[in-house]
Amino acid sequence: MKNGFVADANVGVAWAVYSQASPETDFLLDAVASGEQLFVPSLWPFEVANALTVLVRRKKILQGDRETALQALSSLPLIVDEEGISRAFRETAVLANKTGLTVYDAAYLELAIRRRLPLATTDLELVKIAERHKVHLLLSSPR
Repeated sequence: MKNGFVADANVGVAWAVYSQASPETDFLLDAVASGEQLFVPSLWPFEVANALTVLVRRKKILQGDRETALQALSSLPLIVDEEGISRAFRETAVLANKTGLTVYDAAYLELAIRRRLPLATTDLELVKIAERHKVHLLLSSPR
């Protein structure tokens, strides 16, 4: 992982919500804290914040926990891939159509492919498609 990695929103939620975490996601968070580069598409903060909001609405976490999580996540040294915005209507939409992924998930895959970075995700469908595209995966136990 010496050049960094791409993490999807599920990993961000795992970093914020104990019940979603695993030793592997904890290891990745420790790696980021130790200077490993974390690449995300520009939609990542929105997706993570939305997932945490949904967890509050479903009474899985408390509002205060959400606020604490958002504050902690906002301090992560994200490298937000702005180039992905210009690719949304072209490469990413084509990739989504070709693979059956949502455009959101295709954004993570497109970034990993373009930057030649490993991908961290707990999304089983994204894992399957990433494997077909020869993207190195960092988590062995998707949900």
